[in-house]
Amino acid sequence: MPEGDTIFRTARNLGRALEGKPVTAFRSTFPWLMRFNDDTPLAGQTIDKVEARGKWLLVHFSGGGILASHLLMNGRWHIYRRGERWQLSHIHMRILIENEQYQAIGFRVPVARMHTEQSLDRDLRVAVAENDLLRKEFDAAAALERLRSRPDEAIADALLNQSVLAGVGNVFKSEICFVNGLHPFRAVGTLTGNEAAAAIACAQKLLRANVLEDSGDTIVTYRGQQRRTTHNSDPSQSLWVYGRNGEPCRRCGEPIRRRIQGADARVTFWCPRCQPMPDGSDVDGA
Repeated sequence: MPEGDTIFRTARNLGRALEGKPVTAFRSTFPWLMRFNDDTPLAGQTIDKVEARGKWLLVHFSGGGILASHLLMNGRWHIYRRGERWQLSHIHMRILIENEQYQAIGFRVPVARMHTEQSLDRDLRVAVAENDLLRKEFDAAAALERLRSRPDEAIADALLNQSVLAGVGNVFKSEICFVNGLHPFRAVGTLTGNEAAAAIACAQKLLRANVLEDSGDTIVTYRGQQRRTTHNSDPSQSLWVYGRNGEPCRRCGEPIRRRIQGADARVTFWCPRCQPMPDGSDVDGA
């Protein structure tokens, strides 16, 4: 599933292609988006802003409409120059926004809706800017209060809660816990204030490290990017624990463990030696 870093990079590149330019065509396979377009044609409007809010991508049109999309597991946005061949089949197109230079295509996007500013503020599924780890408005002190208000939750589950830290997904969840030496099943209430604050600072640092680029104003039409939490330039050494069940820990050599966690049955990875429980107990891996 795309996490906050992926959505941030997507929004940045969509913004470079679309912001300030009149829309020449809008199409979608979602009936409710086309119904909105029938009532308030988007062609002829200008896109004022493209922004990321955690795992949501928001496209602001000059007429007041806001297209909110969530990519879940398989959705993605591509940008192509007019006439450029698409990397994916047309049958996977769900949303198309076109101007005189570019086409922005949402492929396999499973969730999309049109909002106004008022309805967006009422939608509790979309993070507020202050909760987004990659936004300038991010308030670490407020995030610490939100995290510590969930003392009975496992730290890994709390990190995934988008109302606590918008942008953390399943990969970063496991990596943040490892970097901070926190057992992912440890209750938030057992963390010291410094441990909780360090986890938030680490989350912000790791996500920010994965949105840096040197392309300036260049529009990336389509390019994958491998997520990295280690300092190793070898692509095979890019993550500490995620996806490495049974492999030796990069720090101590202990086999990495894996277990399904939380109400949403998300997979978690950890090193039992580098991330011990304070009482010496552990959770069996699978």
